[in-house]
Amino acid sequence: MLYSLISRGKARLVFNQENLSVTELFQLPPTPLEEFALDNGLRVVFSPDPAIPVVSITVYYDVGSRNEKEGRTGFAHLFEHMMFQGSENVPKAAHFQYIFNAGGTMNGTTSTERTNYFETLPSNFLPLAFWLESDRMRSLKVTQENLDNQRNAVQEEKRLRYDNQPYVNAFLLMNELIFTNQANAHSTIGSMEDLDAATIDDVRDFFRIYYAPNNAVLTVVGDFNPAEARELIEKYFGAIPAQPLPPPVDVSESEAVAVRTETYQDPLAPAPAFVLGWKIPARRTPVFYALSLGGTLLFDGDSSRLYQKLVKGDESVVSIEGGIDERRGPSALYIFALPKPGAQVETIRAQIFDEIHRIATEGPTSEEMEKLRNSLCNDAVRGRQSTMYRAQRLAEFTLYDSNPRLFDAELGHYLAVTADDIKNAVASFLDVDNRVVLDIIPAMSQPEPAAAPHSPGEPTQPAAPAPQVEPPPSIEPPTAAHPELPEIKPTEGKQKDPADVSEKPEKGSGPLHL
Repeated sequence: MLYSLISRGKARLVFNQENLSVTELFQLPPTPLEEFALDNGLRVVFSPDPAIPVVSITVYYDVGSRNEKEGRTGFAHLFEHMMFQGSENVPKAAHFQYIFNAGGTMNGTTSTERTNYFETLPSNFLPLAFWLESDRMRSLKVTQENLDNQRNAVQEEKRLRYDNQPYVNAFLLMNELIFTNQANAHSTIGSMEDLDAATIDDVRDFFRIYYAPNNAVLTVVGDFNPAEARELIEKYFGAIPAQPLPPPVDVSESEAVAVRTETYQDPLAPAPAFVLGWKIPARRTPVFYALSLGGTLLFDGDSSRLYQKLVKGDESVVSIEGGIDERRGPSALYIFALPKPGAQVETIRAQIFDEIHRIATEGPTSEEMEKLRNSLCNDAVRGRQSTMYRAQRLAEFTLYDSNPRLFDAELGHYLAVTADDIKNAVASFLDVDNRVVLDIIPAMSQPEPAAAPHSPGEPTQPAAPAPQVEPPPSIEPPTAAHPELPEIKPTEGKQKDPADVSEKPEKGSGPLHL
């Protein structure tokens, strides 16, 4: 008997065999892939899937905060913003309008490892996506005006999303406490002083070095014809010149964390909290896989050990969360706890360390291992239902590992992890004193002086006036338009877009990109 998990891809569970677990019976067919490179070095990965008439496109550039020089931090994130400020044939912020008017979605993000841009569109708009991405790769408008504008936008983003949010800046500090290497330790948002010091020549050099076709990966997933897509990619991207390879990055780390204990005074924190951090091995290593699953047991979801113990059990914390900062070099694992008012922070922290020690000495139970593997299979199926998920994962494996077929192989690496692997990894990297403990303390702010009361009115002050009643309006025929509103006129000029889009957005239109 076959049970189809997804209509497209036909992942299966076979039930006519006895004494076999779900994961032993689980099957995923190989993802259809085609990969090639242009003469200028642009790597391209196709994965056609006609299930629904949409297509997802990603462009990943091999540049993140790890590539930034000391004194010039924040450039990778700044360029994520700059890439929406117009190019030779696309007005400022018009990239948004082209995609949205076509019924698509889009965004861009920056991490320590890469900067990516992505969109999902109806299939017939695939040429539009290629034209937009190629135009800014070839001819981004790196002007003083755009630099000043987006430098201010990034600084406003920092004020809004970091400086005015409780606990967030404490998380930024954790990188500096865990990592000793500057390439790993500074935050993606970067230093505002460094951004202020950036010159237009700095920014132009950064674009030339890192935003070259030979430093990028393009993936296309969905309903498209590979032969036609390849012709379009040659047409739009083929003539963009390659550049010398960027300088290599040294992300090597000492074994010890940089600082073991620290206190952060947070003026916005409503209550004390703390963050724990560990330095762990790089992604796609056997120990990383085991620690990732160990972290899932500890803090992932309502059934995790720490949630059941601290939130559901003794109800000593409001929330407990954790995660892994996955990198090509040394990575990190974090746990954040927000105690309830009156709860003892040291007691809660000791309970977390005790639970880690239990895994390090006893290992996961057989029931926990079964749950982990079932979740892995479920996530693999659900992820493959999204064309964007596939496009992004294929780009990551191509950019980081030069092997997009790891998209199918990665699940096997996780399923191969044993209970002893998790036990030994947790014992070696988490159940140790080589960790960061960051206490977040609400800062004592000075209370503002109370406003002086208004003096009472004079005894001879006249009484309030009688109610004023407006006369009834005269009856007139309604006007065709509000005279105070400007008349909206159609856009003038002939459309020059090679992708043949019916309407061209006005210059400067589109939502703000934060």
